[in-house]
Amino acid sequence: PWTPNEAKFICSFRGPVPQGLVLELGETGIFPINYIHLKKAVVSNRGQYETVVPLEDSVITEVTATLQEWAVLWKQLYVKHKIDLFYKLRHVMNELIDLRRQLLSGHLTQDQVREVKRHLTVRLDWGNEHLGLDLVPRKDFEVVDSDQISVSDLYKMVRCNTRLYFFRCNNENEWYQIHENIIRKSSTKYTAPSSNYGLIISLQLLRGEMEQIRREYPMIFNRGVAITRKIGFPDVIMPGDIRNDLYLTLEKGDFERGGKSVQKNIEVTMYVLYADGEILKDCISLGSGEPSRSLYHSFVLYHSNSPRWGEVIKLPIPIDRFRGSHLRFEFRHCSTKDKGEKKLFGFAFTPLMRDDGTTLSDDIHELYVYKCDENSTFNNHALYLGLPCCKEDYNGCPNIPSSLIFQRSTKESFAISTQLSSTKLTQNVDLLALLKWKAYPDRVMDILGRLRHVSGEEIVKFLQDILDTLFVILDDNTEKYGLLVFQSLVFIINLLRDSKYFHFRPVMDTYIQKHFAGALAYKELIRCLKWYMDRSAELVRQDHIQEAMRALEYLFKFIVQSRILYSRATCGMEEEQFRASIQELFQSIRFVLSLDSRSSETLIFTQAALLNSFPAIFDELLQMFTVQEVAEFVRGTLGSMPSTVHIGQSMDVVKLQSIARTVDSRLFSFSESRRILLPVVLHHIHLHLRQQKELLICSGILSSIFSIIKTSSVETDVIEEVEMMVESLLDVLLQTLLTIMSKSQSQEGEYVSCLLSLLRQMSDTHFQHLLENFQSKDELKEFLLKTFCVFRNLMKMSVFPRDWMVMRLMLKYFGGVWNSYFSLSVLFINQPSLQLESVTPAKRKKILDKYGDMRVMMAYELFSMWQNLGEHKIHFIPGMIGPFLGVTLVPQPEVRNIMIPIFHDMMDWEQRKNGNFKQVEAELIDKLDSLVSEGKGDENYRELFSLTQLFGPYPSLLEKIEQETWRETGVSFVTSVTRLMERLLDYRDCMKGDETENKKIGCTVNLMNFYKSEINKEEMYIRYIHKLCDMHLQAENYTEAAFTLLLYCELLQWEERPLREFLHYPSQTEWQRKENLCRKIIHYFNKGKSWEFGIPLCRELAIQYESLYDYQSLSWIRKMEATYYDNIMEQQRLEPEFFRVGFYGRKFPFFLRNKEYVCRGHDYERLEAFQQRMLSEFPQAIAMQHPNHPDDSILQCDAQYLQIYAVTPIPDNIDVLQMDRVPDRIKSFYRVNNIRKFRYDRPFHKGPKDKENEFKSLWIERTTLTLTHSLPGISRWFEVERRELVEVSPLENAIQVVENKNQELRTLISQYQHKQMHGNINLLSMCLNGVIDAAVNGGIARYQEAFFDRDYITTHPGDAEKITQLKELMHEQVHILGVGLAVHEKFVHPEMRPLHKKLIDQFQMMRSSLYHVSR
Repeated sequence: PWTPNEAKFICSFRGPVPQGLVLELGETGIFPINYIHLKKAVVSNRGQYETVVPLEDSVITEVTATLQEWAVLWKQLYVKHKIDLFYKLRHVMNELIDLRRQLLSGHLTQDQVREVKRHLTVRLDWGNEHLGLDLVPRKDFEVVDSDQISVSDLYKMVRCNTRLYFFRCNNENEWYQIHENIIRKSSTKYTAPSSNYGLIISLQLLRGEMEQIRREYPMIFNRGVAITRKIGFPDVIMPGDIRNDLYLTLEKGDFERGGKSVQKNIEVTMYVLYADGEILKDCISLGSGEPSRSLYHSFVLYHSNSPRWGEVIKLPIPIDRFRGSHLRFEFRHCSTKDKGEKKLFGFAFTPLMRDDGTTLSDDIHELYVYKCDENSTFNNHALYLGLPCCKEDYNGCPNIPSSLIFQRSTKESFAISTQLSSTKLTQNVDLLALLKWKAYPDRVMDILGRLRHVSGEEIVKFLQDILDTLFVILDDNTEKYGLLVFQSLVFIINLLRDSKYFHFRPVMDTYIQKHFAGALAYKELIRCLKWYMDRSAELVRQDHIQEAMRALEYLFKFIVQSRILYSRATCGMEEEQFRASIQELFQSIRFVLSLDSRSSETLIFTQAALLNSFPAIFDELLQMFTVQEVAEFVRGTLGSMPSTVHIGQSMDVVKLQSIARTVDSRLFSFSESRRILLPVVLHHIHLHLRQQKELLICSGILSSIFSIIKTSSVETDVIEEVEMMVESLLDVLLQTLLTIMSKSQSQEGEYVSCLLSLLRQMSDTHFQHLLENFQSKDELKEFLLKTFCVFRNLMKMSVFPRDWMVMRLMLKYFGGVWNSYFSLSVLFINQPSLQLESVTPAKRKKILDKYGDMRVMMAYELFSMWQNLGEHKIHFIPGMIGPFLGVTLVPQPEVRNIMIPIFHDMMDWEQRKNGNFKQVEAELIDKLDSLVSEGKGDENYRELFSLTQLFGPYPSLLEKIEQETWRETGVSFVTSVTRLMERLLDYRDCMKGDETENKKIGCTVNLMNFYKSEINKEEMYIRYIHKLCDMHLQAENYTEAAFTLLLYCELLQWEERPLREFLHYPSQTEWQRKENLCRKIIHYFNKGKSWEFGIPLCRELAIQYESLYDYQSLSWIRKMEATYYDNIMEQQRLEPEFFRVGFYGRKFPFFLRNKEYVCRGHDYERLEAFQQRMLSEFPQAIAMQHPNHPDDSILQCDAQYLQIYAVTPIPDNIDVLQMDRVPDRIKSFYRVNNIRKFRYDRPFHKGPKDKENEFKSLWIERTTLTLTHSLPGISRWFEVERRELVEVSPLENAIQVVENKNQELRTLISQYQHKQMHGNINLLSMCLNGVIDAAVNGGIARYQEAFFDRDYITTHPGDAEKITQLKELMHEQVHILGVGLAVHEKFVHPEMRPLHKKLIDQFQMMRSSLYHVSR
């Protein structure tokens, strides 16, 4: 028995070989076994759309798929004549096939597999790049499945493949600045790279410390990777980092020719030599990863006595060998005849360290060149080290004997530049003196004083060494050097406060924790600090005191760490003395803060510096004292500050900032310390809130306090702390909020959150205590009134808590405050936290089960209250329309249906009072526009006012209106509002979505016209005019922007009537506004190159200026008009194409649905580009492939169909186009502007097609489209309002074709006759050739065969007149061609004479043929 095995093909095979079997992708069946290779595979999603993935190495799968993809593109390379890439790709494809074969063999080791995969992926990426395909992200050579990993991981593993191109320097003397030339694009100095050559490198960014990177990426370091350090220092130099690298750049040289006829080929050899003349081994590095060497050879520039090298060399010289070492540069001429011959002709040298111990400065050094030859010996280096190496060195050696072995060449020089990156060597004399202070015992005080003159870069570089030195000096003689060491320490600490060195603070922290060893330093530091503070009341200049205050944080770090070291060394000796000294220090701090600084600006700065630094010492104190002890220190300090808030605004800010940092500190997180600190903190906040001072800082402090209390786990402490805050802050918080809201200040949100935080943390006990503390009902009533007013505004913040206790207190006493109640109810219903539609179904169910829909409950309450108003309802009309309308925006059907009868009630009450409901109508439309434009409302909102079904106990608005005497106007109003809603929601959807400009413009035009024609709301109409204008300007549709603004201009008159401020217009007269508008419109027409439209406005302005004798403005506008005429004649303008677009299907927006438009295309835009643009604007749309009008199945389907074809404009102004002497640039404008009618011709054959002459049966179906407005206008497209369809017979079509060609010829010939076309005759040549050649070989000849035939004349007796007309047109064409050939003969170039003769001969044939037929 046969058991079927299913074989499925994963690649098609066309069977091109003899007896080849064609196998299609996906086929199954029975096949000869010798044609089949079975592969194991995984099949997912079995069925019609299943996926088959072979069970093989993914790299092999990728290679297979890529080769199949490349095969098609590879053949195209040959077709497109990209021969070079064709052969290269063939070579790479063969390599891929061979590597794939190796991988499939299964005989490779793991290392070999990795190497083969590496070669494969390199070639795959190369080919994909050159073929313009996507580069593939990989991990370990395998393609990453983007569906199986997160986007973050995908981002991390993507490496940036960068191609480095090879540039060639045109002049090798420019080599040193080739990078600059490439960057500056000085293309004459280098040869641009060929696309065939380059170096592809792969970059990967690794983050973290070096040790961390070694652990995380061990494979990188297994490949012998080179680690390159930055030239210069990194942002942070940690203690223990040791480095000593000198970077030397070979800059340039200037050498004599030396009696030679040509310039030299100069090579520089460099050595590093020690003091004893020994060459230092392996101290020269040419680059990372390269082995170090003992000498360096420069490259040689051919025949250049002034070479520029620009080569950088690193000299990693050991620190102990740096002093006494020097560099020697030997200069040799390399012979071009004998390649191995190099002649020494000079040398230069420079020591690495000066006599004072400082190193070679970071600068360019011009070195002296000394003469020598091959016989010179350098064995005794002392012979030249005594010579000056440069100009600066020469100034220090005035007496140099002239009889030396080496003589300086005064006309030659050699320049190098150096940069030292060393943590142990310095170029600063003052710093070196400090580090070696023991060598200068009598200068210690001067050395300490000069530390301030050392640059910050040097100090942070040698930070550990400097600090160690300072504390050694302090231990050496505390009494003598104590104050100077203290000042130096303060200077260094404040240096690290500078933003430039701020990132070195961790270095200081590390030093204090791990390297600081000054166990006795704390005593002197406390003494000096106290000494400074105690003198703050006496000294006029307090710069040193202020610097010490700013350094307080790190001074305390040193003090505490010093005490810890001392205590550790002595088992806690002198503990009481230390505590006493800290107590005395805090007394001095309190003394400084208690001083009256109002009369002393200097003292204010001292106090401010102290307060700024004060909170930073808390953590240090907590290492030595208990939480309660530190809190007492802080309370005493904060309590010593003056309680008044009038000591100066800047000091108020500093004081509160210090309190804020205290609250944010770790100290305040302990409940034991909060109990001590909270009263003094609240005291200062209360004072500032009473005076309405520094509200933003106060709110921040309160927010921090509430946050800390909220997270506290000790309930009894929280109750006590909240009680303190209620007593101190609740009343003043309410008052502050009321003041802020009345002034619309920006801190409203901060204080609302503070109030809510306090109310949330208040328990029933707190509320009970609050009520008991009021002395009378008047006080209580005043308090509740404040609370009510605040809560009404609180709703606007969309953060209302569900704790309603305060609201119940208010309603108990203020049941009659109707307006406030309605506003509060509306805000409650609309607050975001109650909008259940935005939460998950599970959360929605949970809320509904627990609370119900509180919006519905509040809507019923609101409706009930409205009904209770009775005759007083009129007082809330139209004021409450906006808020009530806002409630209907809630997407909850029951809430909407509860609210609808209220609008009927409002209409009815105003009808009773005024006999109409104009106020309700106007307010409703205004509010609808603003609310929906803000993005509110949903699809169901369209039918808000016209619902006919009942929901709940309330009938719909339309049903209620139909029962009234004023039902006719009411129903009309509801219908208009419903139609407005449709347009508003379309507008809203376009604006908030990622829609194209065309959609937004079309939607805005639709809404704007509705306000003008159906509702007659002029102000809304003008608003949308300006919105539309702004959209056109953004899309650079300047002509359309001008036409749009013209709508507003036409509403204004040339009168002096005053107009109020409106939109961006100031208060001005109507004349002024119209003038400004006219100028702006003229400007936009100019930018849109529509000068013909701007000229009438220029004339209108000119009339106004002339009537006012404003000759200056008149001159300006006349010049503008003249310029526009010049532009018309001189500037080139493109004729746009026009396209008819049909939007079919119910999925289109309301303003487009089942309508057809004609659109004015952009410059250079043809049918294919326009169709692609429309499909991108409507990505869900399907393009219809036929021009036939769609049937109802398409019109009513839930889809989008686009029908697009080009149409021909039918100009209105035919007279201008038929005038011979009018230049074509003028005619061009009238051919495509002010167009309202367009034509589309569809050829078809009626009856059987005549195979001999298709013109006999060729009919034209002509569709004429008439638009609602002319193009161009306020939009680039307008709706078709009428279409006419006619059929044009073959004879009529022939008449029109010949007539149009005659007109075209006449116009062109006239332009050459009147010299409007200059120079080039090619256009006339082509036109004449096209007509005459077609007339001889087809065209007119075909018309003659078709319509002048006796059979046709016999069978169509009614066409006799038309046949005669066609003959006359043909004769006219012959006449026109004769004139054209005469003009052509006059202007034709001698080289084109043969063409002219050919045209004459063909014309004679054409004329004789036509003459023969006519007879």
